[in-house]
Amino acid sequence: MIPIQMVDLKRQYQKIKNEVDAGIQEVIDNTAFINGKAVQDFQKDLEQYLNVKHVIPCANGTDALQIAMMAMGFKAGDEIITPSYTYIATVEVMGLLGLKPVFVEVDANTFNIDIAEIESKITDRTVAIVPVHLYGQCADMESLMTVAKKHNLKVIEDTAQSIGAEYTFSDGTVKKAGTIGDIGCTSFFPSKNLGCYGDGGALFTNNDELASKLRMIANHGQSKRYYHEVIGVNSRLDTIQAAILKVKLKHLNSYADARIKVANSYDDAFSGIIQIATPYRANNSTHVFHQYTLKTSGIDRDKLKQYLEEHHVPSMIYYPVPVHLQNAFSMYGYKKDDMPLTESLCECVISLPIHTEMDDEQLNYIINTVKEFFSKN
Repeated sequence: MIPIQMVDLKRQYQKIKNEVDAGIQEVIDNTAFINGKAVQDFQKDLEQYLNVKHVIPCANGTDALQIAMMAMGFKAGDEIITPSYTYIATVEVMGLLGLKPVFVEVDANTFNIDIAEIESKITDRTVAIVPVHLYGQCADMESLMTVAKKHNLKVIEDTAQSIGAEYTFSDGTVKKAGTIGDIGCTSFFPSKNLGCYGDGGALFTNNDELASKLRMIANHGQSKRYYHEVIGVNSRLDTIQAAILKVKLKHLNSYADARIKVANSYDDAFSGIIQIATPYRANNSTHVFHQYTLKTSGIDRDKLKQYLEEHHVPSMIYYPVPVHLQNAFSMYGYKKDDMPLTESLCECVISLPIHTEMDDEQLNYIINTVKEFFSKN
């Protein structure tokens, strides 16, 4: 059996090697390594895929979030509502800009932001909500946008884990993750569903004026070379990475289908194990399964992780410490038990391998190993 990986990028590359190699070689031949043709082509392809007016490529997903908040003109001390159950980047940029994160709990089923908690956290300093579309499915964006509109708040979607997921509104309208709020932000980190072979990111918006400002900020605050309109940053998607992403974007839907197939097999296999809950799938969002995350109960989660490791099955804990309890954010005064659901999830979740190249032998081995653990415990 081929060794199991959380994400098997090598085998994925082997299937698209000729396309990727040709794209990279074209960039090298043309020597336009910054803002070359592949960047512009990928931007247009992604705009079409997402059905959004503007895609602004940048250097990474963290930069995307920071550029979005800079473009909104938020001031130091402004408050932004966001879940604590997320990767640090979502909140890290708020700290860098002097903004104050206000944490809310997540939904017990989807692990996405709990809409019911948002209004109780709104103050006269609140300027925005940053929902995180965790693990591969959208937060309840219709309800969230209703709250945002009522209180005149901006919405910046962190869609680093859910690119390609679709959200269906009550009137039947369907929109891709990241295209519903004012700005969507994503990462093209190699392990993402749409990942490059280095760092990369992008912002999405349907607002022409906002798009212009985002582009300026990402390019040293200039709309014309050497003429700087605003304070900006240097955040560019290089041409080689864009060439790779242009190829991989064509396969994104099939990649999602492959992940869903693995998830369905896991769901069926684990349905009878009472100590684990398989991922909840919301009716109003598709799930592209960036991660397949189990919620355990009545067992030692870390013992399960150790058992899997001993049997050569990798696993990950996303995330072992919630953001509100991270030392880096201790200045905000949160303490243990302030967010009991979030804290409990950090203690009981475990993610299994899920990727586009998983074969039946690997899948069955993982399933049988998990079942063996529960038969002994």
